[in-house]
Amino acid sequence: MSVPKLEDVAKLAQVSKTTVSRVLNRRGYLSKETIDKVNQAVKELNYHPNVVARQLYNNKTDLIGLLFPTVANPFFGELTANLEHYLYQKGYKVLIGNSINDPQKEADYLDQLLVKQVDGLIVGTHNQGISQYHNDNLPIVAIDRVMNQDIPIIASDNYAGGKLAVEHLLVQGARKIIHINGPQELATPAQKRRAAYEDVMHDHHLQPITYEVDFNISNTDKLKVFRQIFVEHPDVEAIFASNDLDAALIMQIARERRLRVPRDLLLVGYDGTQTVQSVWPQLTTVIQPIEFMAQKAVTVLQNRLHNQATQSEYLLPVQLHVGTTC
Repeated sequence: MSVPKLEDVAKLAQVSKTTVSRVLNRRGYLSKETIDKVNQAVKELNYHPNVVARQLYNNKTDLIGLLFPTVANPFFGELTANLEHYLYQKGYKVLIGNSINDPQKEADYLDQLLVKQVDGLIVGTHNQGISQYHNDNLPIVAIDRVMNQDIPIIASDNYAGGKLAVEHLLVQGARKIIHINGPQELATPAQKRRAAYEDVMHDHHLQPITYEVDFNISNTDKLKVFRQIFVEHPDVEAIFASNDLDAALIMQIARERRLRVPRDLLLVGYDGTQTVQSVWPQLTTVIQPIEFMAQKAVTVLQNRLHNQATQSEYLLPVQLHVGTTC
């Protein structure tokens, strides 16, 4: 049995192939009678349009590329799941790449995504200066990352989040507070958490101490750095971690050293993913509005796709979840 073609639909509906194409692509004015005749013919013949041909005709693929460090991280995993959900609602399908913060792997993924002719990109990778991001014809939105001046950024209010965390620690009586953050040369909105921490500490005439930890290193290497904190600062009273996974590693070390949280050590994280809140609701943490961030990113990308004006940055509100670790 032969596969029905466009001309078969036109013949059954007694219209031209152009009219069938216009009905399928919803272009131009057509009477309801004509539209109904074509749709009925499509149904009777079980006709499936040539998707590739339609994409070429419309000059779009309805594919969106998502590029993040790793979906194994609860924050990026939850963010990616929400992005896929909202993009699917808008009629898009997604292609996902995990760069593992490797510039070469990121560039390779970008090349593959461009070959697939994605309509746009949503990225949350750390690397800058990659030539593919300077593509005037490709709408791009960044989440919590600074890519270049032309790419809008969706981020939680990191400064407000850092301030909430540190002020809460101060209210609990801590004075020797240490902060963990990424390398300062890494231009990300998360650096504003550090800025808030240092500002609040200075406002209270306290000495800020920040340990820089590369996002790329293994948990084993992170544990070595975190253990060193307790060696170099045995009188530490509180730690403000830059993410909840680091907070979990700090908790592991506290148990090793027989420190009781919160009696001997106060601890605050950052992210507040549903995964972490489910398995460790006791953690005091700053909650990023991950679902709202995804929704906003999709909206902004759609605006870019339709050549509508967008802001350079969108700051979304955070909240402090108070558990028993602080």
